[in-house]
Formats: sequence, structure tokens, C-alpha cells
Amino acid sequence: MKKPLVLIAGPTASGKTGTSVLLAKHINGEIISADSMQVYKGMDIGTAKVKKEEMQGITHYMIDELSPNEPCSVAWFKERVTSYIEQVYAKGKIPILVGGTGFYINAILYDTSFDEMQADLAYRNELFELVAKKGNTFLHDKLYIVDPISAATIHPNNVKRVVRALEYYHQTNTPISSHNEAEKTKRADNVSPYDYTFFALTMERELLYERINTRVEQMLAEGLVQEVQTFFDKGYSLELTSMKAIGYKEFFPYLKGQTALEECVSSLKQNTRHYAKRQLTWFKHQADPILIEVDNYHFDTSLIVDHMLNHLEKYCQK
Repeated sequence: MKKPLVLIAGPTASGKTGTSVLLAKHINGEIISADSMQVYKGMDIGTAKVKKEEMQGITHYMIDELSPNEPCSVAWFKERVTSYIEQVYAKGKIPILVGGTGFYINAILYDTSFDEMQADLAYRNELFELVAKKGNTFLHDKLYIVDPISAATIHPNNVKRVVRALEYYHQTNTPISSHNEAEKTKRADNVSPYDYTFFALTMERELLYERINTRVEQMLAEGLVQEVQTFFDKGYSLELTSMKAIGYKEFFPYLKGQTALEECVSSLKQNTRHYAKRQLTWFKHQADPILIEVDNYHFDTSLIVDHMLNHLEKYCQK
């Protein structure tokens, strides 16, 4: 019998934090962040990381797991979250996944297999040397021979993906397109190891954009630029996964003396709006999420949670 799992997804400034905490109190739940950037220590303001007082005594997982100079792969993330889910079950409680990183959420919901292998650095370097000597098209032609499906979807100039596909075939003797199709079928058939309920918080687009702009101004007031400066001063570069996060990468040109602060702030607002738009599109293409228009509830967390509880009656605390 599948065990229960609740997912609360939504773009930034949609009210996920307060909603998830109140829901956890009602259904004896604990919260696991599904945000791929909140795993990094010290990245607090830019990721809108939940504060201690906001937790209201509810246990949170997947917060401050890594240093910003450590990599975070989706395979590692999924394994870690799955472990925490089992810990929550062991306590007799219900895990509540909260976040907005779609690819990571899908990996957990549908138990995506990543077949992580030891990197064959010799073979990888050989492929990059081929690119340097004979060009992108030559390497892409090699991919076409062993995996024409992947070759049809990966542009020859996307050398990193071409190399990854060739490396996968080299190590498994199986086209990576076959692996990806199997995972896609699992999602399409809604095959999940969990009895999950998926809530997606949404709102009118222009109102969301206004709230994002307000959120950015609040972050600046809380010291966002100083937070990014800390990492910049440590020598962290935009090559790091953590520093590519929205809220951090925008300020590097300013800290290098290349761009005015106002331009960086404008870029942050724009990038956040674009990301929110992609998130909203992702929600609507998932397996029957329960869409909650939070503006229809006047952003009243109690009313939003009451609506959720109607779908979770069997889990409610009596």
C-alpha cells in the first residue's frame, strides 16, 4: 500500500511557507524543502529560506545541507529527499514537500532513475579533444550513429549534452534516449511510489509580478547584496551551481564594477518573473495538480489550508 505524500508547489511570493507550516500542524506533518538552492548554507535571503521563527516548531529538512562550493545534482537531491521521507514515515507523520524546482519534484514523485555511474574522465576528455580537433558536427555525427533519437533533439553546438549522451552509451551500451523515454512514460502513466496529493498555488499573473517586485525590494532591505558580496569575497565564481541561482548571479557584474546596482536589481526582478512564468507553465502540465488561486482567498493562509484539508480529510488530526 502506497504511503501518503503532500506536495505544495508554487512560484516565489505565492505563500508556500506559511501555508505548509499551518497544514503540517493539521495533518501531523513535517516539511521537506524541494527547492534546489535552499540546500546551500548561507544562501538565506536570496532563496527566501524559511526562518526559524516561521517554522513554528515544525521540523524542516533539506535546509543548509551543503556549502555553496559543493555541487548539487538531481540524483543526490532525490536520494537525500527520499531518505528524509522515510524518516518522517518512521515517526508516524506525513511528509510535505514544499518548493518550486519542477525537475527535482518530478524526480521524487516518479522515482526517476538516473543510473549514476563513475565518470569515465578519459573517455570524456577524448570526446572534448575530438571537438577541438574536428568540430561540433563531427562529434554530433558520432552520436547520430549510436543514438539517432538523441541526435535529432540535441543541437550540435550543445557539446555538453552531446558528450553526456555519448558517455552514457559508452558506459551502458544503451541509448540515453531509451532511458529518458522510459522515465517519461512513468510520468505520463502517473506511476509513483507515493499516494500523493499535489497542490499548486497560483494567482493572477500581474498580481504575481507585483508581489515578486515587492519581494525583491524586501530582500534588498534585508541585505541581499551584502549576502552575495560574502560569496564574491570568498572567490566563488559563476561557474558554481549555487552562484548561478537567481538572486545571486545578477549581482556579480555590480560587484566586479561592470554594472550599476539599479541594472542588477532590474535584471533580478525580470529573471524572477520569467522563472515564475515557467513554473506556472510546469504546474499546468503535471499530473492533475489541484490548482489553488490564492488571490481568490485574499492570501488568507487559514482559508487556503481549509481548502486543502477538504482534499486531505483522511489525514486530518481529530
